[in-house]
Amino acid sequence: MNSQAAGRHCPLDYRYQPADIARAITHPGLQRLDALWVVGGLYGNLEALDAVLAAYDADPSPRKALVFNGDFHWFDAEPNWFASIQAQVNAHWATRGNVETELARDAIGDAGCGCAYPDWVANEAVAHSNRIIQDLHAAVPPGGRDPLAALPLFLRAEVGAHAVAIVHGDAHSLAGWAFSHEAMQTDTGRDAAAQACTAAGVRAFASSHTCMPVLQGLGQGRWLVNNGAAGMPNAPADLRGLCTRIATTPPPAPAVQLQRDGDWHVSLQAVAYDTARWWQRFAAQWPAGSAAHRAYARRIQHGPGDCG
Repeated sequence: MNSQAAGRHCPLDYRYQPADIARAITHPGLQRLDALWVVGGLYGNLEALDAVLAAYDADPSPRKALVFNGDFHWFDAEPNWFASIQAQVNAHWATRGNVETELARDAIGDAGCGCAYPDWVANEAVAHSNRIIQDLHAAVPPGGRDPLAALPLFLRAEVGAHAVAIVHGDAHSLAGWAFSHEAMQTDTGRDAAAQACTAAGVRAFASSHTCMPVLQGLGQGRWLVNNGAAGMPNAPADLRGLCTRIATTPPPAPAVQLQRDGDWHVSLQAVAYDTARWWQRFAAQWPAGSAAHRAYARRIQHGPGDCG
């Protein structure tokens, strides 16, 4: 592994174009939905997974779908734990994130964790993530790599009469940062996201990867929703995760953020998992001094910090 590039490098096989999304066929199971739930950044949190599935099951929408859009594995560096996450993801729709893409390889290469971290992320955080992916790679059960490799880079869905692109990163790469909170603070970033919607032929993009939430109107009925992380806190002193819901009806539970635009209700929904039980599980696998503990313990217990 090239220590200078690992964790910051974006491999060619991560990349696609908005035109590829525009040409993609929408599977019948993702057509004419009343509610679409998108779960990014589960990070192996079984407690969060239980909470997400309970919230989804409680949605009375007659035609609905749940999509895990990558990085559903991360902290689950133990074969039985890993298999439990994978089995429950397999019951729904999924795209691969950088984590699943690197786990599908026979060995971790120059991309390291595949996070493609920008320059403003500290080298120490990048090194921790590269160590975590090495440990996680060793925990993939026999035969577990091929199903991850078979997952698509993106999916196309319909909510009502409108198309949604489901990606892990952004409109050009599964590890892209163009849909990050930081990018959406700029006119350039918002304009680029709006143009990506047009080029992809969708009303909205649903993403995650960059680990901080965004619910951003882009004008002319276009939207970007980045759920941050389903399996970790997304705001100081609020230990809940977040997931995305795009639907033709209001959410069945109060939303953390909600926007109505014509026939759409676009929201970030809380993932209210058992934080004490999750901390016990995490700390047992990743004790003090381990890479994951150093990188994530503060965020898990108190609120956001850098992540991948």
